[in-house]
Amino acid sequence: MEKQRVLTGITTTGTPHLGNYVGAIRPAIAASEDEATESFFFLADYHALIKCSDPQLIRQSSKEIAATWLALGLNPEKAVFYRQSDIHEIPELTWVLCCNAAKGLMNRAHAYKAAVQANEEAGEDADYAITMGLFNYPVLMAADILMFNAHKVPVGRDQIQHLEMARDIAQRFNHNFEEIFTLPEAVIGEDVAILQGVDGRKMSKSYNNTIPLFLPEKALRKAINKIKTNLLEPGQPKNPDDSTVFQVWAAFASPRETARMRREFENGIAWGEAKKQLFELINSELAGPRETYTRLMEDPGHIESVLLRGADRAREHSARVMQRVRAAVGIAALR
Repeated sequence: MEKQRVLTGITTTGTPHLGNYVGAIRPAIAASEDEATESFFFLADYHALIKCSDPQLIRQSSKEIAATWLALGLNPEKAVFYRQSDIHEIPELTWVLCCNAAKGLMNRAHAYKAAVQANEEAGEDADYAITMGLFNYPVLMAADILMFNAHKVPVGRDQIQHLEMARDIAQRFNHNFEEIFTLPEAVIGEDVAILQGVDGRKMSKSYNNTIPLFLPEKALRKAINKIKTNLLEPGQPKNPDDSTVFQVWAAFASPRETARMRREFENGIAWGEAKKQLFELINSELAGPRETYTRLMEDPGHIESVLLRGADRAREHSARVMQRVRAAVGIAALR
């Protein structure tokens, strides 16, 4: 039976936070242990160039993200773990796909349309400060996915359109040349927790409300103490369903512990005590991985060797696919 191939990209801008861990990293690593799937995870550093022009930040983020996934138990012998920019066939395939992607399709991409609308509302030229990177982003994403003939791609709702574009581009290529590409399916994690940040909104670096994943103990305690609460006193019943403290608790605790904390809230637990217990819960889960992460961050040579081994494994696939693509479009060696 053919294994289901699942592909996940992680953009290398920013430091992983608790929301990334709960919503994406933890479930993805658990899924990669399934013998029926073949998992591909990559650091999307070409994608990072679209929104970040600070080379130092991209380098640092690449190191932090790779160390995070490895520290949390990703097995690079089982999953294929690589850096996008090490797969030289990806920009080559991106160009071939650009020649098969309708510009009208790209015009409809949400990110591009939003940028144009913002410009028009500000009285600027429609394309002011919009790069070809932003405009072509869906084609690069299609190349990432189609290169490895992924069956399934876990995405947030905002990325579904890009998956549909990848399918459209693949269908057009397959029809015009040769049936090379698998049509990927978007996987929407309906049951995946979306964590709230310290201000009660969705935890996101764009809101500056995140709790970085591997903060030292003291800083983690301080960050948890900053979580916004209401003014209810100890002894006054509190509603767990509108509390960020409880919502984060539920993302880390067992069902039994979640039920216990729900009763504590109804009995009027003090906010300080609830936060203290939350800190202890999160810290107990992350203490071991934090130690591994710190060790990895001090040994970038090891991280690099893991990524390069992953790139060798990835290129076994990409070189074969690109050879077929080149032959299909007529740019193979003359015989």
